[in-house]
Amino acid sequence: MKDDKLKEALRWIRQASEDIDAAKYNHKGKKFFVSCFLSHQVVEKILKGYLIYKGFEHIWGHSISDLSKECEKIDKDFESLRKEILILDKYYIPTRYPNGLPGGIPAEVFTERDSIEAIDLSEKALKFIFEKERELKEGFNKK
Repeated sequence: MKDDKLKEALRWIRQASEDIDAAKYNHKGKKFFVSCFLSHQVVEKILKGYLIYKGFEHIWGHSISDLSKECEKIDKDFESLRKEILILDKYYIPTRYPNGLPGGIPAEVFTERDSIEAIDLSEKALKFIFEKERELKEGFNKK
């Protein structure tokens, strides 16, 4: 049973890693709105992977804040991470839909600075999980 949870958690974390690469690719292409959205997705998948690893079976929602609060119930160290990464929630809807903004379109609003910050936070979240759970890091490195 534990092997199944590890295997499924690693699927989520591997996809998160691919999304980091895609965020960087879009950043280089100056598609900062896409990079910001993908960075949100990275952290959402990392947190869901962690919760799966810890035994959660039904994980709903996309809020980084809510997911990290669930992780915090397992490990209080997530509180400090949550305070840093919750800003990524602002990239979930406004990066994709013009009506998520008061004016303009996502392609015109999100900046290089936003993209850099979002990518940095997604990489920080991945590093945090790997520092917390050696088995996840080892399984990821075996891919």
